[in-house]
Amino acid sequence: MGAGYVNLRKQRKRQQRKVGREEEGSSSNRPDLLAFVLALCGTSVTKPMLYLCDNQALLKAVKRLVGEGEKATLVGASDADILLEAIKELQKRTTAGAAMFLVKVKSHRGEPANGEADIQADKAISSKDVPTEWHDWTNRAVFTWQEPHLKGCMVSYEDRKSTQDSGVRKAIRQGSAEEEVRKHLDHVTGAWKQISKQRRRVDVSYDPSIATAL
Repeated sequence: MGAGYVNLRKQRKRQQRKVGREEEGSSSNRPDLLAFVLALCGTSVTKPMLYLCDNQALLKAVKRLVGEGEKATLVGASDADILLEAIKELQKRTTAGAAMFLVKVKSHRGEPANGEADIQADKAISSKDVPTEWHDWTNRAVFTWQEPHLKGCMVSYEDRKSTQDSGVRKAIRQGSAEEEVRKHLDHVTGAWKQISKQRRRVDVSYDPSIATAL
């Protein structure tokens, strides 16, 4: 997975990184979080910052962990390592009194800065010289499954893996439902086979007397 950002203020400063821990599953949140941390570290804490992002989940995660309100925790968060670093950088900016704005933009809609950040992320994936960060395992259980995708009239299956999250819970529910359907079909099919065997055992013989009477 690759992450990248571009700073329009510092003569269009660009930076890319590979983000590790793919063995525990991959999602768009993790590289986007790394790009956010890279942008925070690459910007002076004393200057205001406007960050454009096309990942709504990232913005929700950051909003949940900063500001006033109920106590939030990183326990169970799949990307707690990068989120913790982001919180530390945000706290530095808060202490320095620098304004911070996070704005959601639509992806692949011609927004120049967002498009260039995607290019930097692609370069990180293809380049062998870009270092990998945040690759330490968490020793959490990793679930693997096949996710069906409908393409026209054909169903294809994509291999997926992840630690415990909403995608894993959805796959477990779907797999349990499919297993119950299979058991029901096996039961109905078995009962139908038994009925068919009993019908074939019935001896329908020809009786001339009955034919004469008719």
